[in-house]
Amino acid sequence: MPATLPNIVVILADDLGYGDLSCYNPASKIPTPHLDALAREGVRATDSHAPASVCSPTRYAMLTGRYAWRGLLKNGVVAPWGKPILERERLNLATLLRSHGYATGCFGKWHLGLGWETKDGAPPKGVNAGPTNVDLTKRIADGPLERGFDTYFGVDLPNFPPYCFIEGDHTVGVPTRHTEKEGQINRPGPILEGWKLEEILPTVAQRTVAWLEKVSKDTEKPFFLYLPLTSPHFPIVPSKEWQGRTKAGPYGDFVAQTDAVVGDVLAALKRLGREKDTLVIFTSDNGPEVAAEVGIGAYERIEKFHHDSRGGLRGVKRDMWEGGHRVPFIARWPGKIRPGSECKETICHVDLLATVAGILGTKLPLNAGEDSVDLLPALQGKPGKRRTIPTVHQAASGKFAIRKGDWVFIDAPSGNDNGKGEPEALRPSPPHNLPGELFSLKDDPAERTNRYAERPELVRELKALLERAKSEGRTAPG
Repeated sequence: MPATLPNIVVILADDLGYGDLSCYNPASKIPTPHLDALAREGVRATDSHAPASVCSPTRYAMLTGRYAWRGLLKNGVVAPWGKPILERERLNLATLLRSHGYATGCFGKWHLGLGWETKDGAPPKGVNAGPTNVDLTKRIADGPLERGFDTYFGVDLPNFPPYCFIEGDHTVGVPTRHTEKEGQINRPGPILEGWKLEEILPTVAQRTVAWLEKVSKDTEKPFFLYLPLTSPHFPIVPSKEWQGRTKAGPYGDFVAQTDAVVGDVLAALKRLGREKDTLVIFTSDNGPEVAAEVGIGAYERIEKFHHDSRGGLRGVKRDMWEGGHRVPFIARWPGKIRPGSECKETICHVDLLATVAGILGTKLPLNAGEDSVDLLPALQGKPGKRRTIPTVHQAASGKFAIRKGDWVFIDAPSGNDNGKGEPEALRPSPPHNLPGELFSLKDDPAERTNRYAERPELVRELKALLERAKSEGRTAPG
């Protein structure tokens, strides 16, 4: 074990696109000065991927080093009042770090399922079916406190009931009113009187900074902060002082406020004298949203504001194309990561567990981190450290893609369910009604030319590799 262990901060934005930050997209209409500065002080990865194009499976894989589809969640996300998908016995970032003496804190959006108690002993119900039978006066089981975190404060997610904060394993107050769909609340459920959506992000930020101050004052332990932000996910609710601050509409304002929250955390680390001994990682759980409730989705922003949240990539949240899962990834570790550097290697959020194990100087057991490899050498620019194992991507539909080198194979019919909502003007022409899609990302990062029919031998190779990744139970060595 290293003599001095670093503090580790992982900040996960929600639905932030590859092209939203100005350090990734010079044409961005959204100023992001704090994240731009973080990139100048560390490394900016340009080929970084969420394991899935929606949030719950990405969160599971990032914490466990194992693709979520190997467990309970085969497609989509955890539903309102859904069961926990993060197994109690499975090693994750928090349990690993706590076993090495870290103080562990989680603030923000959980969305990995919770153990809700009900008034009648029946399974939780209530969404789109009248008032719920969940008893919100009772302890919430199988949450962050039972998955390795000493401290938790946040929401399950901002647009699912219950509409209130959760602290530890209880709600903060007891929601007594049932709300139907109203304003930017799109799912019925219990709501706390006076609940204000626009106060979620600022409150989470304040509680995060307060925890950093507390652990820095009260203990000499290193700390692990997991900050899964609620923004810029729907509901799009920038605070009053942030409204109209950008040229990309309310969504742009919410991204700018998100950048400011990251700035608050970075400023706290500096003020507390923890900046130099802290590894900070910032990324997003999937690509930008297009659903109707957002109001102005990623495609409409291109037309109305000339702002491309996809950063010129093809696809958005839920898709299997690059825009659905290629996301910003910035890491800063003074003295360990070269400032102003760029990582062009393929990396994936599922690699964080093995990376942290490498930092700790420990080996993962064979029943943990089955798809995770140490990405720190790649972030440090060390030669010959390319991610040699294949990277598997999953769409919201449950369909798969596999990446090997510069090639990506999408194991789903072209034009089937891999592009709902894609404007006709952005689609490749002519369409190719083929059993799958094959793209060379080196020559065609925007995935405009399907090479499936041209390279049948490569298709067979990648399809066999995908089937082996699914059947063997792991992709990492072991």
